[in-house]
Amino acid sequence: MAFVHPVTLCRHGVRLEPLERSHEQGLRAAAADGQLWQLRVTSVPEPENTLAYIEAALLAREQGHRFAFAVIDQRNGNVLGTTSYHDILPAVRRVEIGYTWYAASAQRTHVNTTCKLLMLEHAFETLQCLVVGWRTDNFNYASQRAIERLGAKRDGIIRGHALRRDGTIRDTVMYSLTAFEWPQTRAFLQDALRRKA
Repeated sequence: MAFVHPVTLCRHGVRLEPLERSHEQGLRAAAADGQLWQLRVTSVPEPENTLAYIEAALLAREQGHRFAFAVIDQRNGNVLGTTSYHDILPAVRRVEIGYTWYAASAQRTHVNTTCKLLMLEHAFETLQCLVVGWRTDNFNYASQRAIERLGAKRDGIIRGHALRRDGTIRDTVMYSLTAFEWPQTRAFLQDALRRKA
């Protein structure tokens, strides 16, 4: 039985809905907004690989270790990007949040803050997770700063952990947030959204 069930989460004009093949054109357009596949430290698909990216996410959902969402602008229905629960461990009530990227026009807006609030709220308050984790490339300093702003603790570095798209081997920085720490992070995110409104 799946730990993360299909769900749609909405707030502040942003909707997270289960990623499906029907999102291919929208996701391709979001990636093209900033040519995000050219960034060395992200996993954004090249336009011609968008469907394969979605298929891989659907297979991972079927296997129970990743659940991907399309990030939708509720005003116009445009796909803004994607984000996922992954490395889902029901026995210890832990998920990670990752595979997250947004169109350049959606970056540095309320979108990421809203998505983090929706996903953390669902993880801690509905799924009753004890821990939510993140991982990022050791050279993705912007991502590290964003995770640290949430109040997540840096757990350590896994050296020689994964291949980048350019063939180099990356070290991975690991972070986590516990259920005990969640109320403070929720207040931080809610305040941040009030200030962006």
